[in-house]
Amino acid sequence: MSTNLKGKRLEEYTIKKPNEVLLVTIEILSVEDQILIFKGFSSSLMGSTSNNPDIPILPETAIIKSIDRIFSPYNPNQPKYIQQGLTWQEMESILSEMGI
Repeated sequence: MSTNLKGKRLEEYTIKKPNEVLLVTIEILSVEDQILIFKGFSSSLMGSTSNNPDIPILPETAIIKSIDRIFSPYNPNQPKYIQQGLTWQEMESILSEMGI
C-alpha cells in the first residue's frame, strides 16, 4: 500500500475521531519531518505545506517512524497523549477495526 493511501487513511481516522490529533513522525530521503493530522487535514510541522489538497503531505517515499495519538486541542508544550510511539502496523490495526 502506498504511503499516500496511508495518509488518506490517517486523515479519515481524524474525521471519525475529531477529538484526536495524530502526530506522525516520518522520514523522507533521510530527513525527518513531523506531520500533524486533525479533522481530515495534514500539515507539516517542520517544512512547508502546500495549500493544494491534491499534493500529499505524506509522499510515497516517506517512511512512517511513529504515530502519537493526542487529545485535541493540541498544545505542543503540554500534549495529552492517548498513545505514543505507535508503529504503522499498530495504527493499521486500529484503522482496520474502524473500517478505514
